[in-house]
Amino acid sequence: MSDKDKSSIKTVYVVDGQRTPQLKSKGRPGTFSASDLAVAAARALLIKMPFSADKLDEVIIGCMMPDASEANIARQVAIRIGCDKKISAWTVQRNCASGLQAIDSGMNSIRSGQSEMVLVGGTEVMSRAPVMWNNAMINWLSNWFHIRSHSFLDNRQYISQLLHLRPAFFKPVFALLKGLKDPLIDLSMGQTAENLAWRFNISRQDMDQYALQSHMRLSNAIDLGRFDNEITPIYDNNNHYFSYDDGVRKESTLEKLAKLRPVFDKKNGSVTAGNSAQVSDGAAMMILASEKAVKKYNLTVLGKLIDCHWSGLAPEEMGLGPAHAIPHLLEQNHINISDVDFWEINEAFAAQVIACQKALNDDDFCKNELGLDNKVGKIPEDHLNIDGGGVSLGHPVGASGTRVVLHLLKTLKRHALLKTENLNPSLGIASLCIGGGQGGALLMESVIQNQRPVKTVKQNI
Repeated sequence: MSDKDKSSIKTVYVVDGQRTPQLKSKGRPGTFSASDLAVAAARALLIKMPFSADKLDEVIIGCMMPDASEANIARQVAIRIGCDKKISAWTVQRNCASGLQAIDSGMNSIRSGQSEMVLVGGTEVMSRAPVMWNNAMINWLSNWFHIRSHSFLDNRQYISQLLHLRPAFFKPVFALLKGLKDPLIDLSMGQTAENLAWRFNISRQDMDQYALQSHMRLSNAIDLGRFDNEITPIYDNNNHYFSYDDGVRKESTLEKLAKLRPVFDKKNGSVTAGNSAQVSDGAAMMILASEKAVKKYNLTVLGKLIDCHWSGLAPEEMGLGPAHAIPHLLEQNHINISDVDFWEINEAFAAQVIACQKALNDDDFCKNELGLDNKVGKIPEDHLNIDGGGVSLGHPVGASGTRVVLHLLKTLKRHALLKTENLNPSLGIASLCIGGGQGGALLMESVIQNQRPVKTVKQNI
């Protein structure tokens, strides 16, 4: 897109967002369905708005693996939160970046003039991923039901079919494990992380140190109340109360992490459950609005969306998705890595985030794989995932793309209000790797309305 084209497109604002706590899977189906979580987040968000749900023009939600009873989950959520039945609602799926795809789709809908206000988000309940029969059992059951549907058949056919039943037919197929494996290269996502660890010489201690940092940063953020206006508490039917990301391990140490065994390469690997993203349930929702809608409802906004870029890469190195998408996003918008104030790179694996950092700061990678003249540069450690990430708070795949954008916008706003030297907006980039070999990155900026920067101590940024 040319600079002239960019200057003519409509500005897209993020009014606000809300999410549920991200709840770690306990090895059994979770309390809430994916639509339950999305509805909880959306209702908490809408109750703060000066308009009702029927004023929305569209609902777009990312979800990788909805329940069988949640086909086009966005439509179900739209109806449950009180949207007019004439409002369009649709579901998107781009694996780990489904929530980011929802934002990009909503942004394009507003820019094209199709919509003025769009509810976007992502939701996933990984704990409820189905357990299925294998094909042998499905074929046996098909024959069994065929026999039963023909009443004129005698008992010998029933007996014959029963004799064909084998114990191996009862071996279950876990949809979660199938979903976390790329069938084209026959590698799990964890094995692709091992590939990156080998390529970029990332040690087990490097990964564990990063994982520990993620937990400590999340613990610190919870103590400082940085999620208080981001997370909406949720209740189950037994009056149990969930108000924070329960995957955080405040007591974690390097010694404890070092005791965990590799999961994906048991003999020579370094990727463990402790330095990988947690399997979890969660939802995050945001309202996008045009300038016309902001003025009409006199809305206070959180920030604005500038640009989004998607890249493809080798599936066996899918974790490098951000390292492919970010440079192009920077180039498209004529900015450098040093112009960006804060970053969120989704923590699918500690090795994957470290590899992206190394790749962006590597001349050979940037020249040979990205076609750049120079390396992109180093992302400052204290400006990346400053409040933890998927390793500590979980990675509900459909929701993570929205969660990282929402939290980054909250961080940018907080940072912008603390600036004393100028009134320039804070810039941020959120990015995710995507199973199958893709990467997505979104550029955004804070918006300060009718407020002067407040002079205060910057240590809590």
